[in-house]
Amino acid sequence: SAGRAMAAGGRSWFRALALGVSFLKCLLIPAYYSTDFEVHRNWLAITHNLPLSQWYYEATSEWTLDYPPFFAWFEYALSHVAKYFDPKMLVIENLNYTSRATIFFQRFSVIFTDILFIYAVRECCRCVNGKRAAKDILEKPTFILAVLLLWNFGLLIVDHIHFQYNGFLFGLMLLSVARLCQKRYLEGALLFAVLLHFKHIYVYVAPAYGIYLLRSYCFTANNADGSLKWRSFSLLHVTLLGLIVCLVSALSLGPFIVLGQLPQVMSRLFPFKRGLCHAYWAPNFWALYNAMDKALTIFGLKCNLLDPTKIPKASMTGGLVQEFQHTVLPSVTPLATLICTFISILPSVFCLWFKPQGPRGFLQCLVLCALSSFMFGWHVHEKAILLAILPLSLLSVQRAKDAGIYLILTTTGHFSLFPLLFTLPELPIKILLMLLFTVYSFSSLKSLFRRERPLLNWLETIYLIQLVPLEIFCEIIFPLTPWKRHFPFVPLLLTSVYCALGVTYAWLKLYVSVLTERISVRPKAE
Repeated sequence: SAGRAMAAGGRSWFRALALGVSFLKCLLIPAYYSTDFEVHRNWLAITHNLPLSQWYYEATSEWTLDYPPFFAWFEYALSHVAKYFDPKMLVIENLNYTSRATIFFQRFSVIFTDILFIYAVRECCRCVNGKRAAKDILEKPTFILAVLLLWNFGLLIVDHIHFQYNGFLFGLMLLSVARLCQKRYLEGALLFAVLLHFKHIYVYVAPAYGIYLLRSYCFTANNADGSLKWRSFSLLHVTLLGLIVCLVSALSLGPFIVLGQLPQVMSRLFPFKRGLCHAYWAPNFWALYNAMDKALTIFGLKCNLLDPTKIPKASMTGGLVQEFQHTVLPSVTPLATLICTFISILPSVFCLWFKPQGPRGFLQCLVLCALSSFMFGWHVHEKAILLAILPLSLLSVQRAKDAGIYLILTTTGHFSLFPLLFTLPELPIKILLMLLFTVYSFSSLKSLFRRERPLLNWLETIYLIQLVPLEIFCEIIFPLTPWKRHFPFVPLLLTSVYCALGVTYAWLKLYVSVLTERISVRPKAE
């Protein structure tokens, strides 16, 4: 009955939230957009004009097609609508072409495909068990979750200002999570397999899906102590899962295997020629590592421990160049980052296998896989932090411990996205949106868990408050100083390193909480 009541009263407030955020997205149409705007215009042109066999070879623009085939087909479908807006945007040679019709079409295509995200959020809200029946709708866990997901600051600025299609991709992910929570395992697996062939960054969280499906779906029962009943292994279930994965992969990669182009597609999807860090350092372990290397270099030069002639010039002045040469610390290879990522994911996967906590355990593992890959991955984009923030939102409305970690991760993760929008007109927009979202997440989660201990301790609070003077220094004070000419990278460096501390702390705190958690044993076989 509670579910039905939520459905009756819930549709109106949910619809209001969804319409409100869609209206805001429309207001952001004239805002600044990044090179990603041209990337997607170029992909529209490539898929529209060229036969399939040339999609992954075409290189007129430097922004070649480097997403998996399903995304290419998605662009192909969009291009057939785009031709009615402005056929000129579909000319491959029209590099950096932006007419008003083009801008409208591309912006609206993002807003329109976000319908899938809105639907997925609604399904996720149904999975949240609101044990504490709040009289006030604003204090219901489902309402808070809907706001935290639909109005997520990171998604708003990355998709609707900076420009990308993360909304509907995260929609696929959240929908697959919701299906797994509803024990509709095959649907969840199908959605995730499809998602992987839309954007391969979701490989980061694949271990969580693989282990959870194996543990909950391929083995059908547990022993009395919660451990695995090995005899309950279901060959049929494994076969069904295997079939789903193979069919989706065959649909996606089949045509390219037939054309003998699989190596070419793979070389586009995994370009290891790029540097360890993205042009703006993502706030992860390597940002701290690079900063340490810089500090040691400066210290070494001051104390005459290093020979100034042997230091690569770019590493000291360019600051955030793609190819970063470490001077003191050992340089990092793609293999080293892979090993670090693998080791950091292992404990969370072990927990999911040996301490099954149902959907919550799966979500914790999912967030830890996303965060571990973010911490140690090769050439990580700062936008990848959303891969951990969004699923963590689902946990944050269910337990005070997770709510505290969520607040630290969201605030620092979202703040680290600020350098993506470096144009002056966007400064008030990003600060205002970030403030609104952060104030809401703090106040709503605080009221949700008001009977429990405070969500943050004094040290965490001080750390987060320091983001305010950091932003004032980077945006207002620093540009007025003479250092701006000689060390233009300082604001980026400070932002990355300071946020990296918070992200690392949230990652460790979540790990400790997952590893030390007691198993709640249910005697009945699951």
